[in-house]
Amino acid sequence: MSEDAINQLEAAVPALSGQAFDTARQQTLASGKSVLQTEDGVLFEVFPDGRKVRIKTVPPPQVVVSGQRFAI
Repeated sequence: MSEDAINQLEAAVPALSGQAFDTARQQTLASGKSVLQTEDGVLFEVFPDGRKVRIKTVPPPQVVVSGQRFAI
């Protein structure tokens, strides 16, 4: 496989992972279960009927630069 072909495949990963995540979320809600999601720094439990229950405030996402090291 050429370097160009590999780069094209790698470039498609973010969109494909987003689609997979959305499909899993929809399937979970369709099965009658709830999902967790964040909006504007707040974690919510979302139910199949669309109802949202606030769980807690969460810190903003951490920006990570390729090659950067940080402690967990």
